[in-house]
Amino acid sequence: MNRRHDVYLFGQVLGTHSFLLKNGFLQPDEYSEIAEQYFLPGGETGTAATVLASLGVSVCMDGTWIGRSVAPMLKTFYEDKTVDLSSLCFTEDDGVMDYVVIAGLVRSPMGRFQTLFASGKRWWSIPKEEDIAGCKAAAVDPYFGAESLRAAELCRKHQVPFVTIDSPHGSELHRLAAVNVVSKECTAEHYAGMAPEDIMELMQRETDGLTILTQGGGDMLYARKGEKIHRMRPFSVTVRSTLGAGDTFKAGCVYGLLHGMPDEELVRFASACSAIAISRFPLPLNPPKPEEVWSLIADASRGAGT
Repeated sequence: MNRRHDVYLFGQVLGTHSFLLKNGFLQPDEYSEIAEQYFLPGGETGTAATVLASLGVSVCMDGTWIGRSVAPMLKTFYEDKTVDLSSLCFTEDDGVMDYVVIAGLVRSPMGRFQTLFASGKRWWSIPKEEDIAGCKAAAVDPYFGAESLRAAELCRKHQVPFVTIDSPHGSELHRLAAVNVVSKECTAEHYAGMAPEDIMELMQRETDGLTILTQGGGDMLYARKGEKIHRMRPFSVTVRSTLGAGDTFKAGCVYGLLHGMPDEELVRFASACSAIAISRFPLPLNPPKPEEVWSLIADASRGAGT
């Protein structure tokens, strides 16, 4: 049976233990006071699902297998939200978790992902065609190899535009995606020493979709094949935590696809979502709402005299 939903998400769904420190980031051999700590849904797909539900979107998500230490929290968290968990695989393992220490602009994630990927075993689902057929937009994380590519190809088969993240210019995901959001971390890994404009030119040539380069607090670059490169300054907010900023930006792009936004409006909406996300903690308990996003955009436009 094809469950009707607006958006399909495939990728990392975790249990995240987050620790907000009181007086700056960890220092060797020094005591640190924890101001707040939580165990909440995380991962690029889990966070995006939370944000999209807050924006009024119905979501079906799949990806990481959910173990017994994560499942009760996840099911309780989403029971009153428009997020369908029925495609997730629930196991008797402990489940995938990460631990994130945060102090303002600085954060450090910890986990066992290198060990998991090096095991040679699959610990994520195979995308189901019935989940993708009939939805209006999607997002596909690039981390799950053949399964990520299968999700992208099913999106193409059913003409469902999708957002991906951090996919290099020569990848099939980049070629097929409607939007590829490329972070500063990705460019540092794959394009070290290259100017952002040169990276954008490489990306533009390989896809008909929209490429967005985010640069932390620096200007975002975005363009399509054959276009000049456009720039947009991020919104100015007081940062409480950067955890989930990129995942929220991705969710904003999915929302923009769902609503047929032109490129400039889509990038601005995603940026406003991300700005709201970093101004609060924890994000899963305080995700951006549509009225907040549009209000921030309107306020910024008035301030700029436009």
